[in-house]
Amino acid sequence: MRLIGGRWRGRRLPVLAQPGLRPTSDRIRETLFNWLAPSIEGCRVLDCFAGSGALGLEAASRGAGSVTMIERNAAVADRLKANVRELGADQVSVYRADVLAWLARASLVPVDCCFLDPPFGAGLLAPALQRLDAGGWLTVGALVYIETDRATPLPQVPGHWRWLREKQAGQVRYALARVGPEGACGRAPDG
Repeated sequence: MRLIGGRWRGRRLPVLAQPGLRPTSDRIRETLFNWLAPSIEGCRVLDCFAGSGALGLEAASRGAGSVTMIERNAAVADRLKANVRELGADQVSVYRADVLAWLARASLVPVDCCFLDPPFGAGLLAPALQRLDAGGWLTVGALVYIETDRATPLPQVPGHWRWLREKQAGQVRYALARVGPEGACGRAPDG
């Protein structure tokens, strides 16, 4: 995996070969971080289903104030920790945990940005969205990135969230939503 922007631009990091582990492509990451560019500097990021770490480490490279990465697989989490040490990314923390169990508890400090890229077809996206919202994990105005396979429609999000963008690349559908105040109404993404 190669970081494509920011402080560690061009840096290559090893990724374990594991079933279902697929780093977000350079093309999709470039689009996502163009969307996030006005907001990423100094923000608190939660990278659920961290996998290769492509999203969380890219956010750190581009100036995120803190990045919390959650990964269930022990070997993958260990690789992430090694990559964080190699980069000297002091603002990044890696936790080996089940994301749904992690999100079931209330947040002590809400985040400004969250990445949700669970294994495709695992049925984890909808429950993760529900727990993020119910547990107070997101600030008002937080941005939530969602990645799924192209054949799967975007999940239902809470009524006070608003879709901002949606795109497709290859076999991947990805979108960005913003958390609004209670009572705000969403609209369809505009691409």
